[in-house]
Amino acid sequence: MDLDRTDLRLLQLLQQDARATHQSLAEQVHLSSSSVHERVKRLQREGYILGYRAQLNPDKLGAALLVFVEVLLDRTVHDVMDSFKAAVQARPEILECHLVAGGFDYLLKTRVADMAAYRHFIGAGIWSLPGVRETRTYVVMEEVKCVPGISLA
Repeated sequence: MDLDRTDLRLLQLLQQDARATHQSLAEQVHLSSSSVHERVKRLQREGYILGYRAQLNPDKLGAALLVFVEVLLDRTVHDVMDSFKAAVQARPEILECHLVAGGFDYLLKTRVADMAAYRHFIGAGIWSLPGVRETRTYVVMEEVKCVPGISLA
């Protein structure tokens, strides 16, 4: 499906405020509320909109420390990689896990309360994952830019 300018604008507006009403969206894109409703339903049905979520404050919820971890596996064969990926799914501290090309295999984005919690997590969580040979830790000192959405410009 091809997206027109109105579809792209609706997606942009919903990224900024997923709670926006169809009426407020309609006013911003100069369409009727019913037209916007149908477009949003179509964007959901076609898979452009995967879901809606609230952005939470990690400082207030005991997850203030953001840490990226490079993971190098001992072997990059399917059974080791599959076991690693399955184990990652069970760790709530791991927010994201990406298989990457380069000098290591996976890049993890993690959140924990503080450095003591991270020390426990790295020992009991990361190093115990299947196939992990080596890790490198990068503690985030300041989030300079964090954009959860996709640029539609």
